[in-house]
Amino acid sequence: MTRGIAMKKFFRWTKVVRETSGSQIAEAALVLPLAFMILLGIYWFGRAFNTYATIIDAAREGARSAVSASCATCASPNNPPTPASVATVVTQTMQASSVDPSQIQLYAPPFVFCNSLTQGQNCSSSSNVTVCNSIQLTPVSSPPACGVSVSFQYPYQFWLPFTSLNNQQLILTADVQMRGEY
Repeated sequence: MTRGIAMKKFFRWTKVVRETSGSQIAEAALVLPLAFMILLGIYWFGRAFNTYATIIDAAREGARSAVSASCATCASPNNPPTPASVATVVTQTMQASSVDPSQIQLYAPPFVFCNSLTQGQNCSSSSNVTVCNSIQLTPVSSPPACGVSVSFQYPYQFWLPFTSLNNQQLILTADVQMRGEY
């Protein structure tokens, strides 16, 4: 009788070993973490691209406000807006897209200026947003065009565990040039 029970157990174990239903669990255990990491990477790179598009849009809106005349009906309508008002436009645009404007960092790229003023007289910053007036726009056209530049940097931090990008900070740079209207 014990031999019959032993034979049944033996046949049961050989049947389990021959079946492949257990291998599916092992394959899933190997593939699912990799698929999860790929999806997580797509998410974080998508957020980085969204943040970059938002800061470029904010810089574009700031440059648009910087080239607009401050008062069309005033005696001297060609007064450019102050850097503080341009920084306010940038801040409001970033807040509208739920991006924290308090993380803006100062960035002042080198420019070729259209007049004989030095860079310090043409560039000023407010709330870490640099506004430069009377710059030669790039690429240089014939004849050279003058305009305004609004520039700043924004930090972005990845969170991808178990990779070299975990807690890496990427500095996104926004530098928008626009031809002046006045």
